[in-house]
Amino acid sequence: MQGISFKEDHISQIPALQLLQKLGYTYLTPDEALAMRGGKTSNVLLEDVLRSQLRRINSIRVNRNKEELFSEQNIENGVLAMRNIPMEGGYLSGNEAVYNLLTLGKAFEQSIDGDKKSYTMRFIDWERPERNVFHVTEEFAVTRTGMADTYRPDIVLFVNGIPLVVIECKRPDIKGALDQAISQHLRNQKDDGIRGLYLYSALLLSIGNSYGAYATTGTPAKFWTKWKEMFVTEKEEAEYIQQLDCLVNMPLDGRQKAHLFSDRFRYVRAYFDAMEQENVLPTEQDRYLFGLCRPERLLDLIHNFTIYDGGIKKLARYQQYFTVKEITERVKTLENGKRRGGVVWHTQGSGKSLTMVLLAQAIAQAKEILNPRIVMVTDRTDLDSQITNTFKKCGREVMNATTGTHLVELLDSKTDAIITTVINKFETAVKRMKQPLSDPNIFILIDEAHRSQYKEMAIKMDKVLPNACKIAFTGTPLMKKEKNTANTFGGIIRPVYTVRQAVEDGAVVPLLYEGRIAPQHVHEGPIDDFFTKVCEGLNEYQTTDLKKKYSRTDFVNQTDQRVYSIAWNISEHFRDNWQGTKFKAMLVTPRKAIAVLYKKYLDEIGLVSSEALITAPDMREGEESSYGDTSEEVKAYWKKMMDEHGTPKKYQDNLISRFKNQEQPEIMIVVDKLLTGFDEPKIVVMYLDRKLNGHTLLQAVARVNRVCDGKEFGYIIDYYGVLKELDEALELYSNYDEEEQAAFRETMESIDTEIAKLPQKYSYLWDLFKSIPNKRDLEAYAQSLREEDRRQEFYERLTAYASCLKIALSTRDFHAQTPEEEIKRYKDDLNMFVKLRSAVQLRYSDTIDYKQYEGQIQKLINRHVESGAVKPITELVNIFDTEAFEQEVEKIVGTAAKADTIASRTSKFITENMDTDPVFYKKFSQLLKETIAAYEQGRIDELEYLKRVLKYKEDILAHTDNELPEELQQNNAAKAYYGLALETYQRIFDDAQVDLKKLALETAMTFDEIINRTLIVDGSVLVDWQQKSDIIGRMKIELEDYLIDDVKRKYGLDFSFDDMDTIIDGCVDVAKLWIK
Repeated sequence: MQGISFKEDHISQIPALQLLQKLGYTYLTPDEALAMRGGKTSNVLLEDVLRSQLRRINSIRVNRNKEELFSEQNIENGVLAMRNIPMEGGYLSGNEAVYNLLTLGKAFEQSIDGDKKSYTMRFIDWERPERNVFHVTEEFAVTRTGMADTYRPDIVLFVNGIPLVVIECKRPDIKGALDQAISQHLRNQKDDGIRGLYLYSALLLSIGNSYGAYATTGTPAKFWTKWKEMFVTEKEEAEYIQQLDCLVNMPLDGRQKAHLFSDRFRYVRAYFDAMEQENVLPTEQDRYLFGLCRPERLLDLIHNFTIYDGGIKKLARYQQYFTVKEITERVKTLENGKRRGGVVWHTQGSGKSLTMVLLAQAIAQAKEILNPRIVMVTDRTDLDSQITNTFKKCGREVMNATTGTHLVELLDSKTDAIITTVINKFETAVKRMKQPLSDPNIFILIDEAHRSQYKEMAIKMDKVLPNACKIAFTGTPLMKKEKNTANTFGGIIRPVYTVRQAVEDGAVVPLLYEGRIAPQHVHEGPIDDFFTKVCEGLNEYQTTDLKKKYSRTDFVNQTDQRVYSIAWNISEHFRDNWQGTKFKAMLVTPRKAIAVLYKKYLDEIGLVSSEALITAPDMREGEESSYGDTSEEVKAYWKKMMDEHGTPKKYQDNLISRFKNQEQPEIMIVVDKLLTGFDEPKIVVMYLDRKLNGHTLLQAVARVNRVCDGKEFGYIIDYYGVLKELDEALELYSNYDEEEQAAFRETMESIDTEIAKLPQKYSYLWDLFKSIPNKRDLEAYAQSLREEDRRQEFYERLTAYASCLKIALSTRDFHAQTPEEEIKRYKDDLNMFVKLRSAVQLRYSDTIDYKQYEGQIQKLINRHVESGAVKPITELVNIFDTEAFEQEVEKIVGTAAKADTIASRTSKFITENMDTDPVFYKKFSQLLKETIAAYEQGRIDELEYLKRVLKYKEDILAHTDNELPEELQQNNAAKAYYGLALETYQRIFDDAQVDLKKLALETAMTFDEIINRTLIVDGSVLVDWQQKSDIIGRMKIELEDYLIDDVKRKYGLDFSFDDMDTIIDGCVDVAKLWIK
């Protein structure tokens, strides 16, 4: 036989059987395996092997000097217990019963020396793999349920006669080979399949020469996953490669070879003998078998990395396995009386909660750690039952700390229970502990939901739990400013698992991004008038303050028309793509008032169902400010929700339950809630109308990356414009290396220098008030700050002190070296001075109370800022397709980042430089126009826009069109009239013998003359004509007369009144924007 054979036996099944024998499995021919099953294809246990092993690995320890064997009756009872699995709860329930037998054993009564007691019999020796026996067979025929025929899995692996691994092999040249192999496993597990075999399975494999995937019993196709080895050092990787290469190229011994090729493979022995003459390269199939099926690894995976979660069986993914192994080794040894913790970075959706549970279990079972006390700090209350069940097999109780006091009691009690708690109870406990607990066998596992509190929490824990091992979990990369935080826990724990790895592995779905915009246009006149009047009563500082707030893009983006336009776009988009499927959406908004407004408009439009999940009206959320009154709409909505649900908790729980389990609502509208930690795989799209960045942005978009059947991608539809922020956040996915460690040490040195200045800055601040005899007299403080220069000095000294204290409070050395009462004094005095600053700012009008303006300005903006139809501004692009995504980023933000004065950053630039150009104060609406123009023009044709802004900023809204007639080049309004007319003419008169471009030019020029003549009187535009129906009506009649007389009749065209109205209405709308 010459060349490569692609027969399944040759290229997959026989090589697998060869390697498995080299790994320690004894090969059985199909006939031998059937004989060991009593000749019954309905029986899947090798009962004689099981019986023999029960005798071998079990004994009863009566006392220190005496051991007894289990009776033959009990050995038989053990075989019967494994054979007769209860199935009342269903197939997966039976599988869990098998797992409990395997891991917990089963107790049988036996009388020894007249003393009858119960003793536990084990089915597998987990601690000593070499005491178990491993068999492999192929073409394992099993009778189908209720049928006379059989199904034949390609390979089955047995441990002590129990079939724990089922493998399907496929040739690599078949299209969709891996999917076919997985499909066979799923077929085999159906009601009419061979569930009798899969009842015992712990690991399922689908393999071929160049691919592989693994899962466990009951795993849907979507959740089959890849296995990869992970290495902490290059040396480890090199040793692994060498070991596998040697194993693959090591020949079977003569007996093994003779046995393998003695039956149905006899015909192909010469082919494999020839292959042995030269070395071969290890295949992906080899890597899967070696990585998952070598005896010690297989037993480790089954015993320590398998759990049942809500009736679903889960087997660890490779990153979970290697991370738990690495941490377990890391914490086994003491360094200076402590165990080294750290931060685990595994991307969202990769199973961090399961990793926490598996790690806690590994620590609990580690023989090197005596009586470990494990505290799991997490918000997921649904973890409790999962944790409780997981720890049954290692004999550990799980206790939930119901209060902070209860947690202190549990820690003091030296209980060996796994303790679960939430963050606020944990912090309470830390505060209430009077004496430090110095036990190095206390482990604190902290979920990422409280990432912002890592540093402060670590410092507090150091005081009361000085030797505890702290391990934090995060799903997003640590930003540069957070790297010091990682070091306070013990550094980044490798291996990390990034979102790109997760996408490649299929652990999460790729995310597709599309930017959209609702164009807005400003009517300047009324806004000018309003702000001229308002600013007359304000000083320069107050004028600046007011204009800064209301020229922001954020404020403009909250107009009623814009929200309605986006609500309509969302309704159509969801209806057209996902309505009627199981999939759901989230809509992220900046404030409660906008969330309620979206709910109102989505209901009015009526195409989709929605709910708004917000906090109580008196709680700040999202971008809400402390000076803003809660809108009446929010109060009314909250009252309605409380009337319907009773309490805030029931309101939240009920909405989430409906969202997860019922067809409606289809869209959940949120501000802050559910952006982190919320896991619902059916969310397929996030509509984003709020500025987010960094960690928060990555957390939010991860709500749509969970794997779900039928879900190929998650979608981010961005109406706000966060493409650059998303690009920057993705860039910050970085590792932690030795150079950064050195940088950290340098940073710590500079921090120490800064902290040393704290007493000086504190005294310098108090020096301003040393002449005040009664330090409790607020009026004396206020009067001492009557002069503006002195107030400015106060503000500057307070800022310097606050900044220095913040740095100090973030370091453990400061807490260790500074008495508690001194720290309290620093903090209390800062709090007092901050309140004093607020009081004197209001007293001397250094700032402005926005409450009296907000309602008026919002109404003004709603009336005089119009929003057009939403339109896309980027291609739909996979954010993990680096090249394609960067191309879209370059289109939108690449040039803007270089110019730093255009696109979505124009608003920020103007605000920051407002006081350097007073002309902006006199024309507030121009600031507003710049904000909207940056949002619209800069994000569409960035390169052309940049050239024009750099060359002549006064022409920022100019555009050119080479196809336009020369007569229109300098007339922006007429350009638009021409385009509208030509579009309609070409649509309805394309067969007419008329020069349509010439006709459109004539129409545009005539319309321009009629509109200008109507609206401009004595050289001035009629004030607020856009709101005066009599003027607009008179103008429309004259425009219609022209179209009837000079187009329809003159050229004999079939011109309907509806088509005329299309042109007239469009041109009048354009005039509203240009003629002011």
